[in-house]
Amino acid sequence: DLSSVQGALPVLHLPNVPLTWETFRFVAPYALILALVGLIETLMTLQLIDELTESRGKGNREALALGAANIVAGAFKGMGGCALVGESLINIGSGGRGRMSGVIAAAALLTFILVGAPLIDQIPIAALTGVMFVVVIATFEWTSFRTIGKVPFTEVLVIVAVTAITVWVDLAVAVISGVILSALVFAWESAKHVRLSVLDDSAEKRIYRLEGLLYFGSVRNFSEKFDPAKDPSLVVLDFHEARVCDLSGLEAIKALAGRYKKLGKTLELRHLSPDCGRMLERAGDLVQVKVAEDDPVYLVARIPGQSS
Repeated sequence: DLSSVQGALPVLHLPNVPLTWETFRFVAPYALILALVGLIETLMTLQLIDELTESRGKGNREALALGAANIVAGAFKGMGGCALVGESLINIGSGGRGRMSGVIAAAALLTFILVGAPLIDQIPIAALTGVMFVVVIATFEWTSFRTIGKVPFTEVLVIVAVTAITVWVDLAVAVISGVILSALVFAWESAKHVRLSVLDDSAEKRIYRLEGLLYFGSVRNFSEKFDPAKDPSLVVLDFHEARVCDLSGLEAIKALAGRYKKLGKTLELRHLSPDCGRMLERAGDLVQVKVAEDDPVYLVARIPGQSS
């Protein structure tokens, strides 16, 4: 079976469609799905190429270039496109490193369509299909099967789910589902890693150090670690190794402070991160907790020449 790939240079053609709300409602879902698929595939390819070449690409520039190119292509009756892993790996494997490798590949493809079409037409489609299968076999990461028994079971489930959704639905839905599943797994696992240790203990004061993330998934574990009845009159909770992530975390701190207050005891917070301090300020009267007056400010890093 033979098929022609003969083509010609495109001409400017603006779509003649009514600019109405009905048109927008019809086009928007497909445009959004295609944009998500193209952007995700491009950024995934960029990350892979960065790892292979030990370089660092600019994702924002790639995204802007992708959008501009697809807009121009649409104005010339062209089909939208994006970066692809297979072609990029072949390019890298052939020694391509700079921008000219992509330009030369595009120019060669244009030449084949405009000039070399009669020769390519002699190649059966079955042969081209075989070439595509060879490309797939060569670019597939077969070593990934070895990691199945070495990674957490939850990650294996996410991989299987994303693969199945890709086959039965589409890539955009699969990627979004994968992100949601990964976020849920991360929230579940992070909730188990809230640790509490005693830094200083005396008859009048006890200092606890909290480690981990305090958010909606870990507040129950956080609350169960305290026994106000057994603590002295002043309890200091050190957040140097912890971070409050959401309002649920603030509510858990408020509830804990209330438990100590009922027993006539005081709970002080120290070493709160700046973003947590801002959350407390925004919460206002909703969350009233005592922060130590001598609470120092910790800087993770300071860039020379810039003020803190």
